[in-house]
Formats: sequence, structure tokens, C-alpha cells
Amino acid sequence: MRRKWIFLAPLALLGIAVFIAIGGEVVLHLWNWLLPALFGWRPVTFWQAVGLLALCRILFGGFGGHGSHRSNFRRRMAERREKMTPEERERFRQGLHDCWGRVAPPDSKPSA
Repeated sequence: MRRKWIFLAPLALLGIAVFIAIGGEVVLHLWNWLLPALFGWRPVTFWQAVGLLALCRILFGGFGGHGSHRSNFRRRMAERREKMTPEERERFRQGLHDCWGRVAPPDSKPSA
């Protein structure tokens, strides 16, 4: 097992470096192609483009990984709701109503 890590660790680091290089280049070229022409902003350097890529990753959490977590959360909540008795569901709905305000019951139709 240890021998496997000796080969995988450098490959993982190389993959991260390649991803940063390609991502930085893509951001650099898109920025320098669009924004100076559209808004009159100055072109950016490669390292500024890498910084923008990192900033967008921090602010918006892009490049995957998060969508599956949200769907897992919804699936787990649906499983929990199925296991609830009608009284527990009503208590849960009432708790949401007390916490967040008006929460329409799932069986009701919106009023016109």
C-alpha cells in the first residue's frame, strides 16, 4: 500500500499543477479577450488570472463536488420524512413554520 502512495502522490501534485496552469490560461485569455473590449478594463497577467480563478472557487464553490452533497442531503431528508409518523410530520412542519414563517404544507395548493 505504501508503495502505491509513492507513485500516486507525485501524479496528484502534477495533476493539480496542470489544472491550475490550464485554468489560469483559460481565465487569462477569456478575461483579456472580453473585458477590455466590453468594459475598458485592463488586461491581466497569468498570476492575476490564477488569483481570479482561486477567488471564484472560494466565493462560488465551482468545479463540482458540491452538487452531489446537496442531493445526498435531500435524499437523506426524504428518507427521514418517510419514516416519520403523521404526527411527527405535523410537528416538523409546525417547527418550520415557527422558525421561518409561512411554510405551505406539501398537500395544499397555492391560493390565487
